[in-house]
Amino acid sequence: MNKKSPFIKIITSILLIGVGIFIGKSFFGPKSVETVPIPSTMKYRNIGLSNDTTQVASSQEFTGNIIEVKNGSSIQKAVKEANPGDLIRVYPGTYSENVYIDKDNISLQGVVINGDWPTLDGKKEINDAFLYSGNGILIENFKIINYKGNGVMGQAGNNFIIRNNWIIDTGVYGIFPQYGKNGLIEHNVLSKIADAAIYVGMCDNVDVLHNEVFDNVAGIEIENSRHCLVENNYAHNNTGGLLAFVTPGLPIKTTFDVILRNNFVVNNNHENFGAPGSTVSGIPSGTGILIMAADDVIVENNIITGNNNTGITIVDLATGDPKANDPNSEGNPDRVVILDNIMFNNGNDPTGEIKTIMLTQLDSKGPDIFAYGGGTGSTIRDKNRYRTFGLDNYGIAQITDTKDIPTMMTPSPVPPRSVSKEELGELTYYGVCAGCHAFGTRLIGPPTDIIQAIHNDNPQGIVDYITNPKNLREDYPEMPPQNYLSEEAKMAVAKYILALKN
Repeated sequence: MNKKSPFIKIITSILLIGVGIFIGKSFFGPKSVETVPIPSTMKYRNIGLSNDTTQVASSQEFTGNIIEVKNGSSIQKAVKEANPGDLIRVYPGTYSENVYIDKDNISLQGVVINGDWPTLDGKKEINDAFLYSGNGILIENFKIINYKGNGVMGQAGNNFIIRNNWIIDTGVYGIFPQYGKNGLIEHNVLSKIADAAIYVGMCDNVDVLHNEVFDNVAGIEIENSRHCLVENNYAHNNTGGLLAFVTPGLPIKTTFDVILRNNFVVNNNHENFGAPGSTVSGIPSGTGILIMAADDVIVENNIITGNNNTGITIVDLATGDPKANDPNSEGNPDRVVILDNIMFNNGNDPTGEIKTIMLTQLDSKGPDIFAYGGGTGSTIRDKNRYRTFGLDNYGIAQITDTKDIPTMMTPSPVPPRSVSKEELGELTYYGVCAGCHAFGTRLIGPPTDIIQAIHNDNPQGIVDYITNPKNLREDYPEMPPQNYLSEEAKMAVAKYILALKN
């Protein structure tokens, strides 16, 4: 039986006390602050989450109307009535619906009264709770439970804010902005998600701050995205805690300029319950941080402990996803920078390839940092602080910290995406389809090239399936209908899919 040294025991106690203090103050997750109704004619400014008795909606001024939704009413009906600039305030109650927001500058804010929250309950019958394609969308103060697909999904919407929500057991993804730019995801708690609790897919300029993710397959995942900051989150008891990687077969081919900073990455040893054959189903249990084929990733000032496989794993695509076949994806993790982190008690029960490799080193324990495969230009501040494998070609880091980078968000809102008729198919594919379908690689649904083979020269067949899908294969989950899309968009994306090449 391994015994911890007195030093490790002291450090462990300090860290657990610190985490407890943070949680006790609702530092990571939703704040149960009372919200006070605002007169519908009043101009207001969101001051963010605070400890006083007032909580308002966004960091910009609003001049629109406030639409109130009470228990027994419909949130979707309020969205249809809303105009850009309006705030929809939802009062405590249970709402079993899919809310689709296709307008710009709409804010949805739950009202918390005496600890009662507005709850969206999918009853395991509805696919998505919130689905937005508009720009300038804010969603805050909701409990979201029992959906089949996603808690909150964005489809090519820019300038989004998703904060202070409880999201539990919502199927594939919890919070999933796809192909969006300039976003903030903060103060959410997410649990029991079968893929990624927070999944930033094909996005740019996104901050992921102060969230708690636990009991998921992947905690926080930055995939094929650029300019992202993941800071001050608590990732525990997931299969993998924090991930930054490239998934081949997607239309955006790179992940780079990602900072993983000041996070608690603790005891991520949950069994992997991802869909068999999906990308995340290959994440080994016990993975603290996984960097796969991503470039210019900085790992700084995190507490990484109790992850039974490794603390940090850095691999190329050939190692991490050997079945991938995308000649346009450069599969090496280049210029990874490891700065000061607190790492201990990792690797107590390594599995698979890491276990085999460590046994060749006459060691039964996994390392704090494991690097395997290609990649150039990577550095580490002090290699001697950690137990490592595969860092022989790592140089000495030329920076000490990233204090000069407080955010990855843009200084001002970015313009909404303008879509010409010629670009409609591409945008729909990027914003809607590529979240589940990649070329030559299985994500959630069948690969895009398989769809091409099934519907060869038959775009109407794809349109019909988009509108009314039927689950014809037991090894894939049921696809939700995308009948909210216009007929023009459905035909455009069908033709785009059939013409697509990897």
